[in-house]
Amino acid sequence: MNQNKPGLQRKSGIALWRQIADSIGQEIATGLADTNGKLPGELVLAERYGVNRHTVRAALAALMNEGVVDSQQGRGTFVRRRKKLSYPISSHTRFSAGLAGQAVTRRLQLVEFKLVASKSVIAEELNIPVKTQVMQIDTVGFADNIAVSRMQAWFHVNHMDLLPEKIRQTGSISKALSEVGIPSYRRLSTVIMATHADDKDMDLMSLSAGAIMLVATSKNVDEAERPIQYSVTRFPADRVELRAENT
Repeated sequence: MNQNKPGLQRKSGIALWRQIADSIGQEIATGLADTNGKLPGELVLAERYGVNRHTVRAALAALMNEGVVDSQQGRGTFVRRRKKLSYPISSHTRFSAGLAGQAVTRRLQLVEFKLVASKSVIAEELNIPVKTQVMQIDTVGFADNIAVSRMQAWFHVNHMDLLPEKIRQTGSISKALSEVGIPSYRRLSTVIMATHADDKDMDLMSLSAGAIMLVATSKNVDEAERPIQYSVTRFPADRVELRAENT
């Protein structure tokens, strides 16, 4: 067995099965599966990555849990023919509109909300004194009943206490903001990075440990250029790609 298989880092702190799951996910896009979508067998994959079958099996189990592949009894493991969603990042991106034409149903689920004292990063982004009260709202976005985003956002606007119920009623942050007196706003900045899924990602989005997440940190301002929202949105990389737009 090749102990120095290229692409695997045995002392990186990331489990080998997770590294292999990520690698298989990437190689699916470049022709790892055959014309019927069937992946090579466990023994072939074990030899390919220089590991034992149990490690490959754990990687495939993670990909099945994440909806990337299906196991068919007596036939093997097949790629699910599910197109990755393309989510635009622009000054006027809205969740539902951003996925229009790609998913039949789109909804935003309110997970948690609370008034909190702003910490330094949030206060700086919202241009308010540290420990000023802001409304923290956590949501999960679904497309065709599949979780595709998890957002934690902090708002400093009039009638903050009304926002959670407005979001629950409308299923939309933009509509909720409109109902509390902010009919228009735009995204001032966005920073994108990649990381691994945390416990909340796994719990709320049915992901496996170590799944790759795309993280977009952004700030929104109203028509008067006053910061109103600072948010961190996490997207499963196997379900969503982020597309930068100039509008």
